Amino acid sequence: MPLAFNGLKRTGRRGVKGILVKLDLTWRLGDRTARTRGPVIDEEPLSIRIQGNPYSIIMRTPGEEIFHTAGFCLGEGIVDTPDDFASIGFCKDQDANGVTVTLTSSRRRRVQNLLERRGFISQTSCGICGKEQVSDLFQWMRPVQKEARMRLETALTRLFSLSGLQPLRKITHASHAAALFGKGDQPLAVAEDVGRHNALDKAVGKLFLQKKLGLAETVILSSRISYELVQKTARAGIPIILAVSRPTSLAVELALSLNITLGCLSEDDGLYLYTHAQRIL
Repeated sequence: MPLAFNGLKRTGRRGVKGILVKLDLTWRLGDRTARTRGPVIDEEPLSIRIQGNPYSIIMRTPGEEIFHTAGFCLGEGIVDTPDDFASIGFCKDQDANGVTVTLTSSRRRRVQNLLERRGFISQTSCGICGKEQVSDLFQWMRPVQKEARMRLETALTRLFSLSGLQPLRKITHASHAAALFGKGDQPLAVAEDVGRHNALDKAVGKLFLQKKLGLAETVILSSRISYELVQKTARAGIPIILAVSRPTSLAVELALSLNITLGCLSEDDGLYLYTHAQRIL
């Protein structure tokens, strides 16, 4: 049966990889009107439980939940390495909308203060909400130690190629993407999601669980660069962030303190560099 959906009705089953739905809609152009059905990217809550307790509810595009949770836990400081997980898997009673994490006993003792926090909701539009003091970010984050160099031509090629790595965006015009590159021409990991921070978590989580995150040198983003994306990149140990859109002031301030190169496309298809420009040759 169709489900109520913000005053509309879902019709049919989920489509590509379970993340598209078909919705009835009205199309108008001038004096012409038609009823049709169109693809819409799905958005559902993901519940993350740690040590049996609720930790966070994330509004996201369904898919790649284990990678998503792993990347999220790294960005939050809950884990430093994949070996900090005793287990990570789906909650039995929530299908793919719930993931439960168990930490090793030694890791659990080290992050007990994080585990005692109240749960929060991470919205697709604003990233990680519920931080009591943004200044706390500057106290527990460590500057990125890894160095990398990239030619300007390579940076621009990767930015311009990002749209070709976004099949969901081509269909729905409603997703963000994150791509991680190493030294080669091909991305090491790519992910799409309605939330820009979710896309980055998924891409990071893929390499993190494979113990290949150390190969990544550059994050390419389809969105603006906000502070939580800098936070997640720093936790992943990646020294360069390049995006299609511009950064916020807090993102620039955080990147400067964390030894991260921040850049975005300029109006003339060049590159604006806000911090640590020496990495782009």
